[in-house]
Amino acid sequence: MDKGRRRCHLIILLCLFFLLTKIHADRSSPPVKLLVTDKHVEIDNGIVKITLSNPGGMITSVGYKKTTNILQYRFKEGRRGYWDIMWSTPDRNGSHLDTLECENLRVIAESDDQVEVSFIRTWHHSLDGEVPLNIDKRYIVLRGSSGFYSYATLEHMAGWPDLDIDEARIVMKLDEMFRYMVISDDKQRIMPTEMDTKTGRSLDYKEAVLLTNPSNPQLRGEVDDKYQYSCENKDSHVHGWISSNPRIGFWVIMPSDEFRAGGPIKQDLTSHASSTSLAVFFSAHYIGADFGVKLRNGERWKKVFGPVFMYLNSDNTHNPTAIWEDAKRQAAEETKKWPYNFPLSRDFPRSNQRGAISGRLFVHDRVITTANSAYVGLAQPGDAGSWQDNSKGYQFWTQSDESGHFRIKDVRAGTYNLYAWVPGVIGDYKHRADIIIRPGSQIVMGNIVYDAPRNGPTLWEIGIPDRTAAEFYVPDPSPHLVNKLYINHTEKYRQYGLWNRYTDLYPHQDLIYTVGVSDYRRDWFFAHVNRKVSKGYVPTAWQIVFNVRHVIRAGTYTLRLALASANYAEIQVRINKRSGIRPYFSTGVIGADNAIARHGIHGLYRLYSVEISGSQLLQGRNTIYLRQARGALPFVGAMYDYIRLEAPPQSSHQSHSTAVSYANSINSCTSVLIMCITSSISYAILIK
Repeated sequence: MDKGRRRCHLIILLCLFFLLTKIHADRSSPPVKLLVTDKHVEIDNGIVKITLSNPGGMITSVGYKKTTNILQYRFKEGRRGYWDIMWSTPDRNGSHLDTLECENLRVIAESDDQVEVSFIRTWHHSLDGEVPLNIDKRYIVLRGSSGFYSYATLEHMAGWPDLDIDEARIVMKLDEMFRYMVISDDKQRIMPTEMDTKTGRSLDYKEAVLLTNPSNPQLRGEVDDKYQYSCENKDSHVHGWISSNPRIGFWVIMPSDEFRAGGPIKQDLTSHASSTSLAVFFSAHYIGADFGVKLRNGERWKKVFGPVFMYLNSDNTHNPTAIWEDAKRQAAEETKKWPYNFPLSRDFPRSNQRGAISGRLFVHDRVITTANSAYVGLAQPGDAGSWQDNSKGYQFWTQSDESGHFRIKDVRAGTYNLYAWVPGVIGDYKHRADIIIRPGSQIVMGNIVYDAPRNGPTLWEIGIPDRTAAEFYVPDPSPHLVNKLYINHTEKYRQYGLWNRYTDLYPHQDLIYTVGVSDYRRDWFFAHVNRKVSKGYVPTAWQIVFNVRHVIRAGTYTLRLALASANYAEIQVRINKRSGIRPYFSTGVIGADNAIARHGIHGLYRLYSVEISGSQLLQGRNTIYLRQARGALPFVGAMYDYIRLEAPPQSSHQSHSTAVSYANSINSCTSVLIMCITSSISYAILIK
């Protein structure tokens, strides 16, 4: 017992030592200083100095150590570092860019350890033609910190005009000394300058440029396109740039995804040519123009975006890896500190004002299995899968372990639905009851079961149900339209112009896939696109050929079509008939995610279940025709995630109640097993 006490005392002393060491280190750094003038606000902690316009709150300069300003000095002060939104009203045509320039300054905190300033703009009904939002835009500099934080609260009051917000982000325009861009371990390279892209040849859309005479000859003949550097939310927590002289890194660190819209696999822009770094909170990219904050009938809405950390670092070596590794380390540290305890807005709750939820997810798909690596999240109430196009509220996601256990912590108080989807399983799960999170609450769900869509046993399947088309055949790009970064890369679908490679591979006859013979990894083109002809683009019809030994004519077969993307597409299904006035099934015109043009491999997920009467099938050889019926343009089309044909239902298919009972029995058996093991250990100790 004495040894135990001494050990505890030692641990406490060590903790106090490290705490005092940290405090001493913080105190050894220069204090944070604030200087307010008529036109500018300067915040300086001896490492980083940011200058903001007064009262607009635009970032006019960022100094780091001996470098006075790392931002693009050639631009006007209001276009170097800024927040912006794209907005419109449903009763007027056209969208408007608003850089959230404010009208008043408030000093929220001013001490040796922290300065927080707020720039405010208030809307009232006399301001017709301006975005009806209250804006509170803030910046924080901490003592000893090699960077600064920014966050903003946008508020639409009850009774205000209808409003659409299509995009919200922070934009940082860096000096052109930043030429080396880093998105991830395997996506980093020397980038062209703004002049290189301006003098290049525009391709099928303005963002894509063939570099014809770049300042760096090694880039000549390459394609540059900002969408090639897009990333999913879950994988985009740090990105930025490294300058060669001096050796400085600038990084955008997103410590949390709770304020980002569209869920963990929503894609968006990161950094791109012209030394631009973005912190994107939401946009219509890879999902469609209907995505965004839609406020109607005087709806009240308020949301806090951020804080985001703008981090600067340096290294005396000539190896960019050291600066990048340090940026990743800092991003991990920022994530651990979330939710931050220093923002002073009443709208940003601390950790002790939040709640948590835990449970265990099972999948019922003919048999009961644990949901290994399932994505489980809380989002605004809606239908199953509605989290994909949810942008008004906050979202909180995690992945379950191999046994299906999950825990989501630090959830803001509010009413949510619990959603999930499981890699390897089609469809979306939604818990039947609302989840109410209160400050300090710890909700334990116990065992929950996702009844996956299934009517009968699988006759055949194409692909992997993972919500992407990445497993299908992605061709090499045309030799004269290459981005060298993506040669022999896991994301080779990021290459420009792959939509036209379908015509090269299938110039006259469309794709035919024979079940049991073909391999989807080489025989199923990743995107169902149009064929290029002399006068434009024409629709294409793909065939799936398969055999049925014994047709149950009185039964109902089920065709599952899971789409990873759709862009103004219409998928028509015909059974053993290539043409006809009416298809057996049609999706109708769907989608506007533009993932084909933007190298996205997926956009908005959709699942269709087509019931096929056994009388439609033949004994032996059958053909299902999938026709993408909308032509005229290169980017109209769809990407399949997974296709499956199921036989008619069998009576042995378990019910949901059986699944729940089975899941509970697993839990009970586990408890009994633990009790038995514990009892055996206790008995062994006793007899010893």
